[in-house]
Amino acid sequence: MYDVVIIGAGVSGASIARELAKYKLKIAVLEKENDVADGTTKANSAIIHAGYDAKEGTLMAKYNALGNQMYDKIAEELDIPFKRIGSLVLAFSDKEKEHLKMLYERGLKNGIPDMKILNFSEIKEMEPNINKKVVAALYAKTAGIIGPWELTIGMLENAVDNGVELYLNNEVINIEKTDNEFKITTKEKDFKTKVVINCAGVYADQIHNLIAKPSYKITPRRGQYFVMDKMEGEKVNRVIFQCPTEVGKGVLVTPTVHGNLLLGPDSQEVNNKEDTSTTTEQLAFVREKALKSIENLNLREVIRSFAGLRAEADRGDFIIEEANDIKGFIDVGGIKSPGLSAAPAFAVDVAKMVVEILNRNGKIEENKKFNPIRKKQIRFMELSNEEKSEIIKKDSKYGRVICRCETITEGEIVDIIHRSVGARTVDGVKKRCRPGMGRCQGGFCGPRIQEILARELNLTLEEIVLDKKNSYILTEETKK
Repeated sequence: MYDVVIIGAGVSGASIARELAKYKLKIAVLEKENDVADGTTKANSAIIHAGYDAKEGTLMAKYNALGNQMYDKIAEELDIPFKRIGSLVLAFSDKEKEHLKMLYERGLKNGIPDMKILNFSEIKEMEPNINKKVVAALYAKTAGIIGPWELTIGMLENAVDNGVELYLNNEVINIEKTDNEFKITTKEKDFKTKVVINCAGVYADQIHNLIAKPSYKITPRRGQYFVMDKMEGEKVNRVIFQCPTEVGKGVLVTPTVHGNLLLGPDSQEVNNKEDTSTTTEQLAFVREKALKSIENLNLREVIRSFAGLRAEADRGDFIIEEANDIKGFIDVGGIKSPGLSAAPAFAVDVAKMVVEILNRNGKIEENKKFNPIRKKQIRFMELSNEEKSEIIKKDSKYGRVICRCETITEGEIVDIIHRSVGARTVDGVKKRCRPGMGRCQGGFCGPRIQEILARELNLTLEEIVLDKKNSYILTEETKK
């Protein structure tokens, strides 16, 4: 019997799992995919928003403001790439200048510090490549950029190191409640628990409806992006937004924590909760909008396009509550932007809700052995020559470069395979230490990563998949 079962191993589930690990509880996290951070968390803008955009009084506004302030400590504890670079919202007309003033006033109401409305010369000094048609911008110093995969993996790795159990490839198909316990049935096994937390992203409404009366609907909203080569990475210094629209914060241009440039997203409602396809028409839209902010982008340096899905709830806000008709079942639904920014903050409140529920049948104690520090990763390309020499003397695998674009060594790949939430797939390795993220997109290193995974996991090459359970790369030998 578990005290808590969390459904979904994205950034919401991971943040809550880590927060609950601070208590003496038996906790399981169930994930339907072959790896963590594979749903909404896998594809987004990787922004830690300052918090001026969400309407005052909403959960989005509350948790964005609180979550933003938590990231310096989290990044330090979990060894996560995070840079507080600030953001600009551009105005191209007097009407949009009025919108900036509204955002500034809203930011004040949300308690956001260090904001300022800049004129063109001030913007140009910050961003030399900005479009000369810009007339003003809202500057928010506290905005940042982060690695969303690394964050989620780091959260879960730390949670597992503190006693949380993770079950991948466990898609929930039924939930029952008898007396004071739930029985959760997955395609693999049954789990009994006292409390259920629903963090199922775009599927949160369907999970809710397995046990409770329908009370909200999630509609996936698809956003498409371009990733540009690091040669373009220095074109902007901050997160560059345009004035938001009714369907989102609009197309942004931003550096990533790893030195690339990211353009996007658009916003399209789709019916299929797995539809992460890209389209020529919408990518053209992203390209056009990005050039409106930065005219001299060299779009020949695009190395990849991709799409992600946002969980758009029909209530227009985050849904973080115990179900009215099913006590002990907590929804964490509708977590769209600024969900990444807000997750650590609402995780604290969800953990308090869980403790309050469990305290009805006995006092829950704190886990005084909880260790918030995650073992650091060696990032070979960031080391000095002297440090590289020393690490190679200790382990020769760090002297074999597997990914030539990103200078990722065999030692780094072996390390992330054998961690407590270790990589099991080619994309899993890519998410954790970046081989395949460079200009060749894995054309050179992909087969070598397969070989290392097969060797370290004692599997055949045919058993190593790209990402999802049946995404085979090799099927059989063609000759002996």
